[in-house]
Amino acid sequence: MAWTVEHRRAADRRGLRSPSDLTDAEWALVAPLIRPAKRGGLPRTVDVREVLNAIFHVLSTGCQWAALPKDLPPKSTVWDYFSRWEWEGTIERIHHALYVAVREQAGREASPTTAIIDSQTAKAAQKGGPTLDPSGYDAGKKVIGRKRHLLIDTIGMLLAVIVHPADVQDRDGAVPLLRQARRLFPFIARLIGDAGHQGPKMAAAVARTGHWTIEIVRRCDRHRFVVLPKRWIVERTIAWISRNRRLARDFERHCRIAAALVRMAMIRIMIRRLAATLSA
Repeated sequence: MAWTVEHRRAADRRGLRSPSDLTDAEWALVAPLIRPAKRGGLPRTVDVREVLNAIFHVLSTGCQWAALPKDLPPKSTVWDYFSRWEWEGTIERIHHALYVAVREQAGREASPTTAIIDSQTAKAAQKGGPTLDPSGYDAGKKVIGRKRHLLIDTIGMLLAVIVHPADVQDRDGAVPLLRQARRLFPFIARLIGDAGHQGPKMAAAVARTGHWTIEIVRRCDRHRFVVLPKRWIVERTIAWISRNRRLARDFERHCRIAAALVRMAMIRIMIRRLAATLSA
């Protein structure tokens, strides 16, 4: 679909300090989903909107946490909020609330019935330390790093994400991913995957998770390029997420932080989509 005047107006980020900053309409969507400061202590002096702007700045530009611009909160403050939100489930709660809103905006039921599964291998950056989560070697892609295992719906929105070493086979890494999705989306009945998710072991894992059926969509070797049914949707979502330079490689020390950043990337997409519709 070609760009229209309305599309360009909705995507215009002029007037902001940085293209990754939240507009007033976008902040109005996410502000009610962030818990207020706890009672009994000193009043909160940190501007939470600026904390989100800082997280999106790191995600979008790929800069180090210590390289945040001086007009944003300091690294220690931003990292403390981000790690706390990841630990207590705030990021997942925000993601789920926005996901339901996007589904309703698209005229869909809040819980999908079909899901598409795929993985993306991210090459590891140089890092070390005793608490570092392990990486692995993906023999198929000849890359040392980690895999981002994604489960999405048929409109390209993220349902669940797991990050694990790249040497974990897709059919093994899919087990915790399906369990995670089952808790929030109990009405999924059909699962679509590539050839890496075929075989009796994967079928048994799907059967243990719920009353799901799995459909394998294989590549066509007779043609150089063929649009595969439903598979193109998850590839498009991976492309959306990969626009964030922080996710161009695996820079994170811990898998849970890498998964949280994937969720933040999808939160950013959903906020902009909802705000664009409200302002239209």
